Amino acid sequence: MLELKVNGIKKYMEATLVVENITFEAYNGDKVGIVGVNGSGKSTILKIIAGIEPMNYYPGYPQTSSKGYDEGLFHTIPRDATTAYLEQMPKYPEELKVLDILNLAFEEVDTLEIQMRELESQMKLLEGNALDKILHKYSELVQLFEVKGGYDRAEKLSKVCTGLKMDDDFLQRDFDTLSGGEKTTVILGKLLIHSPDILLLDEPTNHLDMESIEWLESYLKSYKGIVLIVSHDRYFLDHVATKIVEIEDKESISYKGNYSSFVEQKEENIRIQFEQFREQQKKINAMEKTIKDLRDWAMRADNNKFFRRSASMQKRLEKMERIDKPNSERKNMKLNFTDSDRSGKEVIKASGLSKRYQDKCIFHNAEIMIHYGERVGLIGPNGSGKTTFLRMLLGEEQADSGKIELGASVKVAYLPQKIAFSNEELMLIEVFREDISILEGKAREYLAKFMFFGSSVFKKVKYLSGGERIRLKLAILLYQEINLLILDEPTNHLDIDSIETLEEALQDFKGTIFFISHDRYFINKMSDRVIAIEGHRLKSYPGNFDDYKNEKEKLDVPLKKVAIPASSKPKSTKEKKVNEERLLAKIDSLEKELKQIEAAMTVEQVDYKELTDLYNKKDELNKELEIATDLWLSSM
Repeated sequence: MLELKVNGIKKYMEATLVVENITFEAYNGDKVGIVGVNGSGKSTILKIIAGIEPMNYYPGYPQTSSKGYDEGLFHTIPRDATTAYLEQMPKYPEELKVLDILNLAFEEVDTLEIQMRELESQMKLLEGNALDKILHKYSELVQLFEVKGGYDRAEKLSKVCTGLKMDDDFLQRDFDTLSGGEKTTVILGKLLIHSPDILLLDEPTNHLDMESIEWLESYLKSYKGIVLIVSHDRYFLDHVATKIVEIEDKESISYKGNYSSFVEQKEENIRIQFEQFREQQKKINAMEKTIKDLRDWAMRADNNKFFRRSASMQKRLEKMERIDKPNSERKNMKLNFTDSDRSGKEVIKASGLSKRYQDKCIFHNAEIMIHYGERVGLIGPNGSGKTTFLRMLLGEEQADSGKIELGASVKVAYLPQKIAFSNEELMLIEVFREDISILEGKAREYLAKFMFFGSSVFKKVKYLSGGERIRLKLAILLYQEINLLILDEPTNHLDIDSIETLEEALQDFKGTIFFISHDRYFINKMSDRVIAIEGHRLKSYPGNFDDYKNEKEKLDVPLKKVAIPASSKPKSTKEKKVNEERLLAKIDSLEKELKQIEAAMTVEQVDYKELTDLYNKKDELNKELEIATDLWLSSM
């Protein structure tokens, strides 16, 4: 059985101690999520296991050790186990195509195939014992070629390319011309094709849209080797991880189960530790009082017996292993939102909205209405138009036709995905006071609510982390009177603690929140409605992400799954009712889509190519509707 053990890793970066005691183990099929705040050493552990970050042992280790040198061991069984690490900034020779990079996963297979072809050539010329020896060697190579997936090459490549949405055009692009996110996606695809025994993934869901993330979840669930995942995507960890390793205060603690299970276990552990701490404190206080009393008695009676007893008890007290008080209180943002007049009932309104870039249609006759007090998440695949919608809403870009507007008395604050300040050399408090008339003392008092305490307000903004930048920007925005908060991917680059702090900070906001996010856990906690970009339109789903997903699954049920073969056994009344409901939902969805297409076909601005596409789509939908209706009638 494949086994990975990490035992007591202690690692320095120059003179800085990064981690002190990291210990965990994993076996075949384990999917281990590694969590912790930014800078806690998660990525460092992956790099040590991958061999990218060397261990600087003290000469003579493990017999001797010294401060400033690394300690601890990790080992894999068997020794020849293959390991692969998802690089964030990969470098390859110039002029390589995407397909060339993916084919690098088959280097070992290619080498084996070359050796097999060479032996095949030799076999034509040999006889007797020489031929037998070559045949035996050839048989071993064929077996190894099969084990390494040589015969499944095309299937593997197709499966990964489809899952990560790398089409033929993308495969022919020069790797050097890709964006950082696209490069990371290609390298992820290469690793999945390679299928190493130990797969090390550092933020694998960054730059992937929801469909690709869900495909990756499904792929990793059935992965036969060991997978170690550093991720801030709680939903992803819930669906993939079988074990969680938390790095906190430079040490690790392992928990069985997924992320939600880890949260429950940690809370229970904190509760138990607090009870033990409280009981021990009672005992310590009682012992200290007894020691004091014994000393008082000894002084009064001049009795050495009491002195000896107090001394003995003092030694026991000093040798007692103290239980630390659990740090269960996280420092959260304590926000008192500035009271603002509420806006009108209609906050964001789009009607007949159309937008295209050259030949690419982004929106066509899209409509949506968001009301005061709602919390709405906008979702859609990469490139579907989420950012375009936001830019049109903020007036940074114009629609081709139709309109998008804010309602009456709306006071908006916008938190962009990339937060930059006009002068990065200024101190935090200077940036905050730049356009706000407020005394320094009052400014520091206000910034403390956003977890900027003491001298931290004098830090230059260029040195702020992603989480600190979001907190400072929120402090500036929320000082104003607002009733609409627009957030663009607010959880990107934040660690889990910072995300949860942000979520808790937003709970008391009484106005409207409209946000773009691919963080499904965040959407579940924040939204009471999800708007999905589908077919160049905006479709509304009540509830959170899980509600949206359930509705999609109900509407997108393949017709063959609800068909009732004549030869099958009679279904129960309950099963028949479920099938009928699914078919009715499918019929209703198809009829609505047909109406939308028919309306789109009457618009004057529709060009010939788009009109042809709409006709073809209408024909397909009519066929589906006919099949669904026949099935529904036959099930009654």
